[in-house]
Amino acid sequence: MREFLRDNGDFLQRNPDLLDHLHVSHASGSAVSLVEKQVSVLRERNVDLRHRLNDLTARARDNDKLFEQTRALVIKLLEADSVAELYRAFSESMRTGFELEFATMILYGDNADEQDYRVETAEQTQASIGALLSGQKAVCGALRKEEFSYLFARDGSTHQFHQGGSAAIVPLNDGAQLGLIAIGSSDANRFTSDMGTLFLSHIADVVLRLLPRLPRAGS
Repeated sequence: MREFLRDNGDFLQRNPDLLDHLHVSHASGSAVSLVEKQVSVLRERNVDLRHRLNDLTARARDNDKLFEQTRALVIKLLEADSVAELYRAFSESMRTGFELEFATMILYGDNADEQDYRVETAEQTQASIGALLSGQKAVCGALRKEEFSYLFARDGSTHQFHQGGSAAIVPLNDGAQLGLIAIGSSDANRFTSDMGTLFLSHIADVVLRLLPRLPRAGS
């Protein structure tokens, strides 16, 4: 009988009157008709599909918001008339528009005493967080206290760096290593290794194209 039903999958469709005489054992020991069982399965699938749809809708809303935030930031970056203004536009927009705890832009150079934006030597950055930059690609994940402090403690934050956190870091690299941009959180689980960095990499591309056109003197 099993082989017959397997080979004739439309048997019950051709003989719908038999459905009333078929029963499927319930976990409770009672019995329900096959139609009721099918309705129950369809109801469960409907709930699952509804949850998936709600999840997709929420992600779409998040992506729309991220797109608008990124668009607003790119406009501010394009309006910058100096590297100092570019630095301020990036840092302030990340903290206010994106509501992030920490944001920094580090440019490599020899004048580490620059007042209007942050300049570090490539050697110092390599010594402090070189392991994070070894692949010269965007990275996300938890950071040790020393790494987290190097990235964010010099950017006017009043946060007490008694522990590490997590961050997303994108090198500024157009063939030569020019620096990096990074965003961070005191929550070690906020930025994880499986998180996408598409929007931050896009911002890094914009910064890379603007840097050669802007004067280094602060405004």
